[in-house]
Amino acid sequence: MEWKQIETKWAAMTLRIRADYIADRIERSGVPLRDLPRDRRVILVAGQVEDDAAMLRGGSRLRGNLALLRAVRAAEPDACILFKPHPDVESGMRRGAVPEAEALRHADRVLRDMPIGPLYAQVDAVHSIASLAGFEALLRGRQVATWGRPFYAGWGLTEDHDPPPGRGRALSLDALVAGALILYPRYRDPMTGLPCGPELLLERLAGAPAPARRGSAVPAPLRALVARGSRFLAGWWAAR
Repeated sequence: MEWKQIETKWAAMTLRIRADYIADRIERSGVPLRDLPRDRRVILVAGQVEDDAAMLRGGSRLRGNLALLRAVRAAEPDACILFKPHPDVESGMRRGAVPEAEALRHADRVLRDMPIGPLYAQVDAVHSIASLAGFEALLRGRQVATWGRPFYAGWGLTEDHDPPPGRGRALSLDALVAGALILYPRYRDPMTGLPCGPELLLERLAGAPAPARRGSAVPAPLRALVARGSRFLAGWWAAR
């Protein structure tokens, strides 16, 4: 089936998914940022876990969050750059931490302890290596620049600094949503355990109570040590 036919066939569903995906009822709450400049482009840089498969296999020449910050500042010297570290990195569980002083050499602000969802509406563009944040930003109508080769790059929807080879065509956002969220995945209803469509899953997520945020009683350095030990043991076991 041609992509144009796919887009037409699934048009109503993709519009509903996009609307539900960004609806307030399934967005995490957040406080609007204050004092953002009105005379400069505001760019959100989405940090990633540096030993995650998306980073290791994303095809990018950039291999870390600090390298990404440097590249974005060089590409956007006059912009107001907001750096959002990945939550798993912030918790000390995964690799990719950038020291505050080093991050602020390239970013205007480092945003910690706040969800990324409400930030999309407050920025002009999102830069990432291969983060899902780029796809989420596309759904919200933001400009997106990629520095790796995520699944949503190379279709004419993003500014690609390391374009994926072999795409061969341009896609509309609806066609990309249909391929990524309807045709490719298989979903299971979390309540019944039965197969379901993406609309039902979104309804389940929208109706689920938000988990209470609680601080961990385990110090971050200890959590990081446990995480490194777990990764080492997993690698040792896989190599046996």
